[in-house]
Amino acid sequence: MNQMQEKACPIIANHIKIALVGQPNVGKSMLINSVSNAHLHVGNFSGVTVDKTEVLFDYKNYHFTVVDLPGTYAFTDYTIEERVTHDYLCAESYDLIINVVDSTNLEKNLQLTSELMSMSKRVVIALNMSDEADKEGVVINAEYMSELLGIPCVKVSAVTKTGIEELLDAVVSVSEQETQESKLIFSEPVEEEISTIVDYLTKHKYKAVNSYRNVAINLLKNNKKTYAKLHDDPIWIELQPILIEASKHIELHHDSDDIKESFAEEYASFNRGIIAEVLKQEVIEEKKTLTEKIDKTLIHSIFGIPIFLFFMWSLFQLTFEIGSIPMDWIDAFFSWFGDTIGATIPNEDVRSLVVDGVIAGVGAVILFVPNIIILFIGIALLESTGYMSRVAFLLDGFFHKFGMHGQSFIPLVTGFGCSIPAYMSARILKNDRDRLLTLFIIGFMSCGARLPVYVLFAGAFFAPEMAGNILFAIYISGAMIGLVAAKVLKLTAFKGADEPFVMEMPKYRLPSAKLIWHTVLTKTMMYLKKAGTFIAAASMLIWFLSNYPHNLMIEEEYATKIEMALSKDAKTDLANEQAVAHLEQSYLGKIGKFSVPIFEPLGFDWKMSVALQTGLAAKEVVVSTLGVLYALGDNVNEEDNSLKTAISKNIPFASAVAFIVVIMIYLPCLAASIVFTREAGGIRYFFYLLAFTSIAAYSLAFIAYNVTLMLT
Repeated sequence: MNQMQEKACPIIANHIKIALVGQPNVGKSMLINSVSNAHLHVGNFSGVTVDKTEVLFDYKNYHFTVVDLPGTYAFTDYTIEERVTHDYLCAESYDLIINVVDSTNLEKNLQLTSELMSMSKRVVIALNMSDEADKEGVVINAEYMSELLGIPCVKVSAVTKTGIEELLDAVVSVSEQETQESKLIFSEPVEEEISTIVDYLTKHKYKAVNSYRNVAINLLKNNKKTYAKLHDDPIWIELQPILIEASKHIELHHDSDDIKESFAEEYASFNRGIIAEVLKQEVIEEKKTLTEKIDKTLIHSIFGIPIFLFFMWSLFQLTFEIGSIPMDWIDAFFSWFGDTIGATIPNEDVRSLVVDGVIAGVGAVILFVPNIIILFIGIALLESTGYMSRVAFLLDGFFHKFGMHGQSFIPLVTGFGCSIPAYMSARILKNDRDRLLTLFIIGFMSCGARLPVYVLFAGAFFAPEMAGNILFAIYISGAMIGLVAAKVLKLTAFKGADEPFVMEMPKYRLPSAKLIWHTVLTKTMMYLKKAGTFIAAASMLIWFLSNYPHNLMIEEEYATKIEMALSKDAKTDLANEQAVAHLEQSYLGKIGKFSVPIFEPLGFDWKMSVALQTGLAAKEVVVSTLGVLYALGDNVNEEDNSLKTAISKNIPFASAVAFIVVIMIYLPCLAASIVFTREAGGIRYFFYLLAFTSIAAYSLAFIAYNVTLMLT
């Protein structure tokens, strides 16, 4: 403490004003009193009888003023002391905050710390009572905690006066920084609403003392002063409905009607993530909670990953087995609907457009809605119970081997449902390099739109009892290819050291039926909206390209042959031949044949090539395209009229394997690509993604095709 003996003139010295904050009984006053030659000034805060203690001292070339604020457990208005502390931190001028925490009760103390991090202020954390923590077997990795939070964390002891100089050095260092970026991350729904409000404030150039993120958080937490300040601003008229919807969204995901309770759980989840990473308790006297007991099994270092894989395997089994039950009913309904509508349309071209184009195309997509719903329900259940966050923690070490974070698991798993929200959820990764890497890999996670293609091919080439296993293998294979791709990108385009992070560790809770219903309904309606609008338009386009131009010579030639045929079967065969001949000379046939040399090494015929190209618009269109292209040439009857039969008859197994590999890897749908471009930060990233996925898809499909030929 010798450097504290050197007095610096307050007039010429660098002045640092500190707000000393902590919960009651964490040793704030004792800590600051342990500084040699400190001078205490005691008075009252303005307008209240609460004591205001100021401590003045010099250290190196700095003059310090420390305001010891009343102890508070959180930013609430329950007591005068809490209001004083909150008001001072929000309204008064100071350089930084020293947050004193009790090292022996870290999780409870971090409740206040996490709220301080949301204020966009410079903070230094003093891990006080470190000597007592050592006696109780509490081991805190302060260096790693500093990396996780983006805030210096220093072990100190007010009793033994250890760590004081290190603490003051950290204060000086932070005070010289212009900004300090907080690494406080909320759950995806909250971050989504914060981004919406920040974008709105940015758009209207709102003048704020604090950061837009801090304003957004205060608004979502119903901070009265923030509301009062914005209420008289013209932007309030448009902002109010946004805040109402944001509160409903957050409360729904927390199964609560109290936004403050929702944020309390958000902070608690963040804190549990920190505790899981930095604290080791050698002596545990307290009885384990239910969450800890469950975690002992589910995130076990050996059995955790097999348990997760079993859950995912079960989900895909259910997706196939249960989802296949209503498919026959839906198929029969659209067949009946097409026949009924077709009978009312006299014009043959219009009838073909409506029945074979729109109804058949949309019906082929809606056919797989049961599978989509089951998959969405499964993922929503795993997320709402808190299990998905545990899997992220469990897979962190595994992901690091591929250059990714366990936190990337959340957007990657979201990608199994839909790539669009997955790209948006990658915002939780604050490091640009890690976020971009995750964005590039999300497309390898097979979205719900690809599920119909997988179900179609699995059902065409495998028995029903095996189809679920094949579906699981496809999804896992895509994920593993994505991880390998991540490693390649990490070693090339995204070089750099890994940045630590904190994962949310919410308590286990029973899933909310209301939340599950909301999640599944929203995603299913998004799927159906695409089926009823964009996919309907794409189906009409495919119908037009496959039916025009009309070739009168082919029609006249086959009309004569059909008329001369002696049997009904012969007439049917000739009609099918006519359809194939007409399709080959259509616009679609010409496009497909033009691309044959490109896809021939993969074993694709021109019809498969066309299906892949239409899939660039939307993966669901692949199924309707195959329906248009392959279902025309089959002898159909009541027992054998499915597209699966047509696929199994017309496509060799090796070609089917290569086709699935391409579907797994190549560029996501048009809508997802647009969102990717926006989240990545520019159109150039879209072309990078196009090149990367195209090369990877073609190369791996070529290998898969030739290996399958060798094995079969």
